[in-house]
Order: sequence, then C-alpha cells, then structure tokens
Amino acid sequence: MAKVTVRYWAAAKAAAGVAEEPCEALTLAEALDAVRERHPGELARVLLRCSFLIDGDPVGTRGHETVRLIEGGTVEVLPPFAGG
Repeated sequence: MAKVTVRYWAAAKAAAGVAEEPCEALTLAEALDAVRERHPGELARVLLRCSFLIDGDPVGTRGHETVRLIEGGTVEVLPPFAGG
C-alpha cells in the first residue's frame, strides 16, 4: 500500500468535512473506495462528478483501477468549477 494525501477542493471539501487526509491505497480506485467508506453520503455523490489529479497529472478517462499511486503522492479531488 502507498501512503498518499487526498486533497479535496470546493464541493468535495464541503462534503468530506476536511481539506485533506491521509489514505493508504495501491490505486486511485482503492483510494476513492476508502474515502467513500470514511465519508458516506454526499461525498459519494460529489465524487461521481469530479476529476482527479495524481501528483499533478490529470487522470482523464483512464480507469481508476489502472491508476497506480506512489508512496508520498497526492490525489487532488476536483469537482466541476463554475466560470473559467
């Protein structure tokens, strides 16, 4: 398992109730499952609309189960933003 930091922005931050938190996971899919379990309810709905950055790189359309996490990495959770 890799120890990473999950950072929440905007609506994701409000739904999680924290700005960031540690997580242990091998893939983005595992990390998202872990945070859904920690924060049931609204966060699960918000995550459906989010995009993700892993160590600054966009995940895009890659399957979350194929996105590997590295020790000390960062997962940015980005809900859609209004404006540009």
